[in-house]
Parts: sequence; structure tokens; C-alpha cells
Amino acid sequence: MTAPESAAPAAAHLPHQHGAISAAAANLPASEYFAPVSQVFKQLSDPCRCRIFLLLCHSEECVINIAALMNMSSPAVAHHLRLLKVSGLIESRREGKEVFYRACRTDLPRALHRMIEQVMHLSCSA
Repeated sequence: MTAPESAAPAAAHLPHQHGAISAAAANLPASEYFAPVSQVFKQLSDPCRCRIFLLLCHSEECVINIAALMNMSSPAVAHHLRLLKVSGLIESRREGKEVFYRACRTDLPRALHRMIEQVMHLSCSA
């Protein structure tokens, strides 16, 4: 993705002049650049889905084991897995009749994994 053009009004046209806003406004991407970011956070906004994602960052598991660990039904887990997979955060592999899931080994899931653990550390230690 190339550097987005700013969609913010020029600092000279803002109702109030507070100083540093001109530099921030000059670098603020247009709204449409935030759609993919919003979609990723939407996938992790569900506590169950976020928990499943965190589990799959640490291990590869089948639906039955994930359901048991999450205390959820297999269809409910399968629904969450489908959403995570479509978003590119997890991947699957088939071994016979069993399907195993794990976090993708790409930059985005790795960054989200670190972010989730850091936010948990900060919010749970308060």
C-alpha cells in the first residue's frame, strides 16, 4: 500500500489553531485506509474468538479440542474458526478426517499475538 494522502482539512482551515495539529493532519491517512484495520479488530472484538486466536498462536489444535478447551459446542467453534480463517489470521491443514488449525505464520498474526498478550498484561495487572 502506498503512502495515503491525507483527507484532513488543511491546518489553516481548522476552526481552532492549537499548534501541533498541522503535522498530525498532514500525516493522517484517509478514512478508507482504516477499513482493513477495522476489520482485523472486529474479528478480535469477540472474547471467544480472541481467546481461540490466542490459543492457536501457541499450538495447533482440532475443532473438538478447541471446543473442549473453550467449553463451547463444535459448531460454535467452527463458526469462529471460519471468521478467523477468512480474515487471514489462522490457517488449517487436513490429516485424514481431522482438520487442524493454527495461527498463520505471517507478520499480522504475530503482531496481533504480541499486542493481545501485552494488553492482557497491562489490563490484568492493574
